Amino acid sequence: MTQAQPTDDAPHQPTAVSSPATDTGFARPWFLALVLAIVTFAAYEPVWHAGFIWDDDDYLTNNLTLRSLRGLERIWFEPGATHGQYYPLAHTSFWVEYHLWGLRPFGYHLVNVLLHGANAVLLWFVLRRLKIPGSWWAAAIFALHPVCVESVAWVTERKNVLSGLFYFLALLAYLRFQPLNSPDATRVRDWRYYPLALALFLCALSSKTTTCTLPAALLLLIWWKEGRVERRDIVPLAPLFLLGVAGGSLTTWVEKHYVGASGADWEMSVVQRCLVAGRAPWFYAGKLFWPRQLTFIYPRWEIDAGAVWQYLFPLAALMVLVALWFLRPRIGKGPLVAVLFFVGTLAPALGFVNVFPFRYSYVADHFQYLAGIGLITLAAGTGTAICARASQWVRSLGTLAAAIALLILGMSTWRQARIYQDLEALWGDTLMKNPQCWMAHNNLGNLVLQEGKFSDAIGHFEQTLRIKPDSGEAHCNLGIALAQTGRVPEAIAQYEQALRINPDLAKAHCNLGLALVSLGRAPEAIAQYEQALRINPDYARAHNNLGIALAQAGRLPEAIAHYEQALRIEPDYTDAHINFGKALARLGRLPEAMARFEQALRIKPDSAEAHYNLGNALARTGRIEEAIAHFEQALRIKPGDAEVQNDLAWVLATHAPSEGGDPARAVTLAERACAQTGNSAFPYLDTLAAAYAAAGRFQEAVTTAQKAIELARAAGQTQAANEIAPRLELYRSAHAYREATNTPTSRNP
Repeated sequence: MTQAQPTDDAPHQPTAVSSPATDTGFARPWFLALVLAIVTFAAYEPVWHAGFIWDDDDYLTNNLTLRSLRGLERIWFEPGATHGQYYPLAHTSFWVEYHLWGLRPFGYHLVNVLLHGANAVLLWFVLRRLKIPGSWWAAAIFALHPVCVESVAWVTERKNVLSGLFYFLALLAYLRFQPLNSPDATRVRDWRYYPLALALFLCALSSKTTTCTLPAALLLLIWWKEGRVERRDIVPLAPLFLLGVAGGSLTTWVEKHYVGASGADWEMSVVQRCLVAGRAPWFYAGKLFWPRQLTFIYPRWEIDAGAVWQYLFPLAALMVLVALWFLRPRIGKGPLVAVLFFVGTLAPALGFVNVFPFRYSYVADHFQYLAGIGLITLAAGTGTAICARASQWVRSLGTLAAAIALLILGMSTWRQARIYQDLEALWGDTLMKNPQCWMAHNNLGNLVLQEGKFSDAIGHFEQTLRIKPDSGEAHCNLGIALAQTGRVPEAIAQYEQALRINPDLAKAHCNLGLALVSLGRAPEAIAQYEQALRINPDYARAHNNLGIALAQAGRLPEAIAHYEQALRIEPDYTDAHINFGKALARLGRLPEAMARFEQALRIKPDSAEAHYNLGNALARTGRIEEAIAHFEQALRIKPGDAEVQNDLAWVLATHAPSEGGDPARAVTLAERACAQTGNSAFPYLDTLAAAYAAAGRFQEAVTTAQKAIELARAAGQTQAANEIAPRLELYRSAHAYREATNTPTSRNP
């Protein structure tokens, strides 16, 4: 927001120089605004097809506050309820959209693009009102510049584009309240606009508190346009300054206590913070004027207070400001105002306060979404002023050059937006441009781990630890990957190392508990789950896992209490519904158990486990045909599941055809289940014997039942062997076994 042509310091001097575009017959405001909107939508076309990426799970897909009116209340009145950060208006916009189109990404991306396009138009209106030359070109550069892609294509950065909207609206309202380009005779303040400006500024702060610099920007504009700052200028701005300081202080506190921006990764001396603050503006200016190698996470600088060369950045920045100050009589205040606006708007992200991204980088494209406007406007205004003094041929050439520059920027934005399609594209691009990014290795490892590519995941986690050996999270993730490949002792060692680094890492306690359960060390596992819950009482997965361990120990009422807690935290937690149902079924509370399984299927219709358990519960209540239908559905989802094959075979073998029984299919399924377990699981052999008997193959039934009894006794399962023995006698007398309705069974290996 600058005046590029040379001026003296007199108020209201200079006048505007028209941009090349506004000299044409098509230069009506509505047309130019429409062009801005169209080019913005075209440049961001890849975003229309994009999904959710990093942090979008915390802000959207796993954000339970979006799902109810109670959640909306928590968004506004419970700091920390929404992934730590307290930006209630931004999260309210997500709340509204969730109730409009659920979790379909297109709607969220569309709103981000709409907001960015609106911001470009509003920026143009602001610059026109300030009578800055090249205002439309500046707005077009802002709309199409690839450094803005991170703020627009990343749904989580709704904070930026929404706060930008209210920032520009508040600025326009304040300029209506206090005009800066009017003759003295018409400089009457319109107090109708002051409360509107105040309210819009509050909305901006409620979307993202980096907009707290707006009052300082207004003070700069007053000094620039009026030539001085008087008491009457400061008094109306005082409430805005107070609101900005309060909002910024709240965010600093929230970042430390809820987001986790504290600890060794954020420990810097005052000198080191000054070195970061002196270097970052040069980085951002470089990306504005030469937007190459833009990436999601930039390398984190090594800040060394003993390295002389690192002092050159703040020294050079200071020299630029001093030079612009002394050049005011020749070039006017505009360039100085532009640079001060740029640096001042960056101030919240220059290293003087801790923010979470500093853990992996001191810079990010989205930090300069608003700040970049200063240098963009300076460049556009300077170019327009030069063209205005030149011949018609030069002006035409300037317009052509500007159009080509916009085309190049638009194409760069289109390419940059493609890396935000999904997590694989995002982290792959980050590692290509920043191979030493431990965060990208860690997150890509998590991604391939979810896809079942365990060796690839292990490789990424090991690379993370080579770069950052003190990452407790990476040790924990490596443990998870090792456990998935059956290397449980190695996994336990990684969890323990993670906890040595960070004893309060609840995720490591929870996964250590899981590993201990697999080794039969249930009491130790329970202790780990309980510790995880002491650290994070709202850890739904720890509640669920503790419930499983307690259920295995026979402590079913306690297990149920933890399943209820897990579902209070995450009402759509499918596994918790299923485990809750299994515990209820063990207590004989079958109607309640079936309700849990049915709820799990409403949440996740393709859950084979929910279909399987519902089938078992239905069979126990005598609803055989319904039970068979659910077993069949479970098999369609998991065709090779031996447990489902066995239980379906049992129902088909032990019920008459009139009840849904099918001896031939029972034999086929039971033989498959036994083959999968090497004919070594006595419950599966028991089922196969029953199937043979139902099919009239009694000699095979006798032989198979005898083997089942031998295996059961060898395993120390005397009670199971005694249960099979009466069925063996039936087969010897050429009778099939028929199970009575409502008879609970427990026959799984």
